[in-house]
Amino acid sequence: MEKAALDQAKASLTFSEKDFERQEQLALPPTAVTTVRDFQLARSARDQDRQRLAQAEWNFSQKHQTAPQAGLVFDTLYREGEWVDAGHPVVVLLPPEDIEVRAFVPEAEIGRIHPGDQVQVFVDGVTEPFTGTLRYIFPEAEYTPPVIYSEESRGKLVFMVEVDFDRETAAKLHPGQPVDVEFGR
Repeated sequence: MEKAALDQAKASLTFSEKDFERQEQLALPPTAVTTVRDFQLARSARDQDRQRLAQAEWNFSQKHQTAPQAGLVFDTLYREGEWVDAGHPVVVLLPPEDIEVRAFVPEAEIGRIHPGDQVQVFVDGVTEPFTGTLRYIFPEAEYTPPVIYSEESRGKLVFMVEVDFDRETAAKLHPGQPVDVEFGR
């Protein structure tokens, strides 16, 4: 719709500029066969068409937005033809530096790892492991599977940890991909 309005505004401006040029030529002495009124009307039409074109270009530019940074399209919120309110996102981007691995560490082993430790992440089909850095250890334990807490079930406690990678390494990983994690000894 905005493209059609833009094309129409360009065509109208072309016509009004030609008409203004014609009126300008007709107003030159010694012939001066046009009236001042016709000349002013042509100039007014040209100026209005310039404003309409500027507005149409602005409207058209608002339909095309760019992402603030490169990233993987993680989720599409709207499809072609759906109505999107102004200012609402259409896709969710996942920049490479935000790709991380979340893993679960048994309660018995959580005491030997610390944020900043090097982590090896193994992916099926890739011979060399990816090296990352343990960024965060969640402060609360979780159960796998959910059971009532007791001394006997303590071995089922796990802590979620997050591992970060440099931008280049993270770009090689895929969200949701199963991995094996090995902490440095």
